[in-house]
Amino acid sequence: MPVVPAVAVLAITIVVACLVVLRPGLTVVRGGKILAFLGLFIFPAMAAMLGFESHLERSKETSFCLTCHIMGPYGRSLYVDDPSFIPAAHFQNARVPRDQACYTCHTDYSIYGGFKSKVRGLHHIYAQYLTTPKQPIKLYSAYNNRECLHCHLGARSFEQGAVHTADPQTMQDIKNNKLSCTSSGCHANVHNVAQAGGVKYWKPEP
Repeated sequence: MPVVPAVAVLAITIVVACLVVLRPGLTVVRGGKILAFLGLFIFPAMAAMLGFESHLERSKETSFCLTCHIMGPYGRSLYVDDPSFIPAAHFQNARVPRDQACYTCHTDYSIYGGFKSKVRGLHHIYAQYLTTPKQPIKLYSAYNNRECLHCHLGARSFEQGAVHTADPQTMQDIKNNKLSCTSSGCHANVHNVAQAGGVKYWKPEP
């Protein structure tokens, strides 16, 4: 995305800053003062903004999420050859974009959520680089059906599913997040990394 513009602006910033430092006499005239202002304030701010945007886009990528060692088992669980593993079934059948699988199903996570989520994201950075992350990983709150419904709402398989429509109240409770999609007896087998060691794995075609 904006990686190249950010690098270009950063390069210009460095050149202008060096020019001002090596030739301070330039700042005596009006044009030199403008140049110094751009190089010391405007260009760095632009580079920071473009860099942040680039990082934000990259952080949506599945590969970015899996750069943390602790997330490795969750990445491997996407390849479990068992349709009862919900994330694996979605990932392997391209029901979610594979290159943004984590972000697609966790849209309120860390920096993408509210203020508390952003603070937790900072805590994750601290835990990853300065301490030892606690195992097993747990969600801060129950998984919200919203994450499922932003894809499944309106789908025939969901709206007319036998279990979903057996009782009219069931569908209402699902849509109102009163009955979790991941409830026991429903779609409860999520990543389940504790059992992912002795299972068969799907190998995509090269």
